[in-house]
Amino acid sequence: MALKLNKPICFFDLETTGVNVDTDRIVEISILKVWPNGNKESVTLRVNPEQSIPPEATAIHGIDDEMVANEPNFKSLAPKIVQLIKDSDLAGFNSNRFDIPLLAEELLRADIDIDLRKHAAIDVQTIFHKMEKRTLTAAYKFYCDKDLEDAHSAEADTLATYEVLQAQLDRYPELGNDVASLAEFSAHKKFADFSGHIQFNEHGQEIFAFGKHKGIPVERVLEQEPGYFGWLLNADFPRYTKKVLTQIKLRALNTKS
Repeated sequence: MALKLNKPICFFDLETTGVNVDTDRIVEISILKVWPNGNKESVTLRVNPEQSIPPEATAIHGIDDEMVANEPNFKSLAPKIVQLIKDSDLAGFNSNRFDIPLLAEELLRADIDIDLRKHAAIDVQTIFHKMEKRTLTAAYKFYCDKDLEDAHSAEADTLATYEVLQAQLDRYPELGNDVASLAEFSAHKKFADFSGHIQFNEHGQEIFAFGKHKGIPVERVLEQEPGYFGWLLNADFPRYTKKVLTQIKLRALNTKS
């Protein structure tokens, strides 16, 4: 079943130096942009991560230091990537937990402030796990009856993810065939940041999801313990989490003024 779209959607996949959103870097990004009229554009870019690629990462995606030595760094490629995704919703496989958070970190490192939370995001893995509980290779075989050749190549994984979502729409008529409902279905808990340090309570307030202030509204903590804000900004937290904390702090100050 074809996906009903009101605006373009970008399916994307990252190959990286590892799985730590805070410190690991992109070595390859593949984007498949699909327009409401069915037109498609596919772009795959190799990236010099400006750090060594661990052997265990190379063993998964096949990309080593020599293969990216002469490739541009992410900051050089960031304007092209933003141009592709800025008018689009997003989709991927485990993208809500990994690819989108890591892309947000890389964009902030490149001094590009685009809020990816304003883009609807479909996580095809979440739909799959809620319905069948398997991996992408198994999902491709299960839904599309095909073997996934060249698995862990960003381009192959991206194309497979797009095909799996189309097959999921055919198999599960109870899924809403629009980006908003699919994004809602594939979402996890409601978090204000990507890494899960700040979530929303039942009243829609941002609360800490960790540490000694877990469950307490962020705005209240920052007001009563201003030194904690400074500690958070200097601690080893993702840039996007710090951005959200700063927005909450500024919002509180503007409310009082």
